Amino acid sequence: MKNAYLKVMDGVYWACIWIAGLSLVTMTVVIPIQVVARKFLHTGLSWPEPLALMCMIIFTFVGAAAAYRAGAHIAVNMVTDRLPPRLQSICARAVDMLMTLLVVFVIWYGTDRVLFFMKTGQTLADFTSIQVSWTYLPLPLGSAATLLFIIEAVLFGSQARRPIVMIGSHGGGVEPQPDAQH
Repeated sequence: MKNAYLKVMDGVYWACIWIAGLSLVTMTVVIPIQVVARKFLHTGLSWPEPLALMCMIIFTFVGAAAAYRAGAHIAVNMVTDRLPPRLQSICARAVDMLMTLLVVFVIWYGTDRVLFFMKTGQTLADFTSIQVSWTYLPLPLGSAATLLFIIEAVLFGSQARRPIVMIGSHGGGVEPQPDAQH
């Protein structure tokens, strides 16, 4: 059961990384297009800014899930590192509970917004073929992925050292070797 869950979570993590990465690349390409259009063509394009904003929302919520699993999220350990191991464990569980509350709220709120805008049928001004509900979809989806990673961390411990998570980190997931004495 554990291996099956971890394998599924590896797939979710991989999907989060790719989706967040493609969103970041798209933002990086789209913003300069707007700058070039304004500076050299003396015209403002209507589509780059809302597209970059949608990509930022996707990158933020989906990328946050991947960052949580990789242990790369913002954490202030200055106080907890100085606590005895028992209190460190209690603080870690408290963080897990608070994170769970936060992502459950974002799942609820994001789903509410998606359903609300699905009912209204409202579309984006610059992309009339895209409903506003699609712009809210990364909130519940990214938060659901984060919730799965929280459950994984509670049940099986941190997965920050898994080979798939270590891809691209310094050292490529290989433990540093001690210097040889010559």
